[in-house]
Amino acid sequence: MTDAPGANGAEPLLAVEGLHVAFHGPDGAVEVLNGVDFALARGEVLCLLGESGSGKSVTLRTILRLHNPKRTRVSGAVRFAGQDVLGLGERAMSQLRGGDIALIFQEPATAFDPVYSVGRQIVETIRRHKSVSEAAAWARAVELFQRVQIPSPERRLRAYPHELSGGMRQRAMIALALSCNPSLLLADEPTTALDATVQIQILLLLRRLQQEYGLSVIFVSHDIGVATEIADRIAVMYAGRIVEMGPVREVIRAPLHPYTQGLLGSTVRKGMRARRLNAIPGAPPNLAALPPGCSFAPRCPHAEPRCTAAVPEPIAPAPGQLVRCIRAPLA
Repeated sequence: MTDAPGANGAEPLLAVEGLHVAFHGPDGAVEVLNGVDFALARGEVLCLLGESGSGKSVTLRTILRLHNPKRTRVSGAVRFAGQDVLGLGERAMSQLRGGDIALIFQEPATAFDPVYSVGRQIVETIRRHKSVSEAAAWARAVELFQRVQIPSPERRLRAYPHELSGGMRQRAMIALALSCNPSLLLADEPTTALDATVQIQILLLLRRLQQEYGLSVIFVSHDIGVATEIADRIAVMYAGRIVEMGPVREVIRAPLHPYTQGLLGSTVRKGMRARRLNAIPGAPPNLAALPPGCSFAPRCPHAEPRCTAAVPEPIAPAPGQLVRCIRAPLA
């Protein structure tokens, strides 16, 4: 299902093919990713969109191999800049993490070590990946704090994580992620814990920095409004699979998968006061006991007997678009 690497046919920066991830528990293995495929071009922003439990964060963490290897079974392929990420040794993987690929966590309060100042953690990260002096690393940290619009950067760098507000901590986390000039930025719902005003500020900041640095970004969210602000393309995930993918404008204007239609229908819009939302019925499936065929069929208003016969194959209804639904139009 891997989409084309780009309009110009260039090799993608990141290619994920047939990615399966299962976690081992007391009752056996639970498959949480069921064949995820996508490619990310250089300078592109892809948003992984879906409900909690759809596999968005697991996808990001698998790219960086952050899962416990003793309790995780991974198959498929992850290639970054021509490297087989799943086959790299731990030393090479350690260099990749925080260097060429950086991650912005959902909650920076738990991502930063509480016993060290924010500046110390950024400086150590820079020196871990770059051969620079303490003074040069500190100067880089000050420059980054200025870039992410943190006032009084020298003073804020000496602060501990608990001394910064939620918005400031998230800006500091962005500075940490950018500290070693990565080419790929993974953002795991970085605005979820923030109030609406600060969310917009962080989104605008991320988009500006992405354009300035020419970053490729995978942005995880359950909020369609966030996706439209930040993304070039959207990949909608459900039950560990990508069920629809395409340019953000096309997916929002004319969603093809019933799940995507349900997400859009349950989103608050201007002028909807006193109107009931068309919420998606039911609940996400139990990954340990997925229903046969299309995993969304039990909640789908258009379900028919053939939906449960087999998992729908991906269809390309138009260039750059993919959907897993038997009702999707053919190109």
